[in-house]
Amino acid sequence: MTTQIFMASTLYGTATLAAALDSGCFAPADRRILLVSNNATTPETTPAVDEMPGFERLRSRFDDVLSWNEAVFPFHPGGWTPRVEDVPLWERSLRLAWGLGDDDVALAVESIQVDPALGVTQIFTDAPVTVYADGLMSYGPTRNKLAPLVGTRVERLLHLDLVPGLEPLLLTEFGVVPEVVATPAFTKVLAELAGTGGELPDVTEPALLLGQYLSALNILSAEEEENLHVRMLKGAVHLGHTRVVFKPHPTAPARFTRTLEEEAERLGVNLTVVDTPVLAEVLYQRMRPALVVGCFSTALLTASALYGLPVARVGTETLLDRLTPFENSNRVPVTIVDALLPEPTDAAAVAEGRGRMDTAALGDLVRAVGFTMQPRILPGLRPEAERYLSARLDDGTWRYFKKRRLTSLGLPGGIPQRLAFLPHNATARKVVRRARSIRRALRR
Repeated sequence: MTTQIFMASTLYGTATLAAALDSGCFAPADRRILLVSNNATTPETTPAVDEMPGFERLRSRFDDVLSWNEAVFPFHPGGWTPRVEDVPLWERSLRLAWGLGDDDVALAVESIQVDPALGVTQIFTDAPVTVYADGLMSYGPTRNKLAPLVGTRVERLLHLDLVPGLEPLLLTEFGVVPEVVATPAFTKVLAELAGTGGELPDVTEPALLLGQYLSALNILSAEEEENLHVRMLKGAVHLGHTRVVFKPHPTAPARFTRTLEEEAERLGVNLTVVDTPVLAEVLYQRMRPALVVGCFSTALLTASALYGLPVARVGTETLLDRLTPFENSNRVPVTIVDALLPEPTDAAAVAEGRGRMDTAALGDLVRAVGFTMQPRILPGLRPEAERYLSARLDDGTWRYFKKRRLTSLGLPGGIPQRLAFLPHNATARKVVRRARSIRRALRR
């Protein structure tokens, strides 16, 4: 007997799995289990995947639906991992609880670098692993160095072709081959979800704003995030839109919409807030937005690549500067959106779907950024990164790098190695401060 266990924490990820199954990406199995993990900060107050509108349309692909939260209760899925000495006990316990017996188990997980996916992979020590990506992070490097006993079991990476021509870096250190989930299969699955969320407002061709709840990731403060939403609204108004729909992040607090509502009233904009937790892609099909504005949400790329909708991004330059540490896994998604999509201040670029660079140039940029993020995981990319930084580091690309990072790695654009001591030298810093004060005085 063979059992395939598919782990999912989002409806978007579940839809990706459904499309992969529909297009024959997985071999036949005697039993297919969807293992749902609710990774919200407070799972008790946030609906899990199998409680969201539309899940019932995807349910038929699986024989059983189980809860990882229940399996590890009272621990949080994102903060618990099995101790090495307890792994055999956990596998025996789960096989008994889930009726697996002596079945051959195969796993399909997302975000294998961290729990809960990492924990499940460690428990089923002999299971082959498929990693599927439900967003833009697959284009970046592996977030953490994986143990060989985990990484060498990964057979392939399934991903959506959100940026045609761009190759994922995820898991390339293990020679994992990326495999595209057919776009027609994915859009067909999304079409099945189009009728969900019956309470959705009846608005056609609005400007749609996408919230992300970045303050929960400590990237922005709550006030800065509210101001980011206001910038999205002003960008839509600048492009001539007076009907606006705001889709907040499902876990964002209700107060995040108040500042936006006040600004909409001041600008004379008809603002509608979507309270139903549905995929943005459902709104694309139901409302057919005239414009989609966001920060660096994957939904911006699905709007552009899969539905041909005009898109614009706001706030990416701030995030490129704020993301810490430099190897923050959001860096590549922010880089992709910043490079590919226009700002709402450039009406011509929005109309033409024209960003800062094309896909070919983006691929070189992503590989250079990927190396500077994870030089120990991807040492083979160093020559490419050096060539890129030597030839293409200019006013348009400096935003994607940090001089301090380039210096620490001895890369072009950093301080020359023989002068690397200067930033740490108190006397040198004093001289620099004095020179700056003199320069400011002269400008007056």
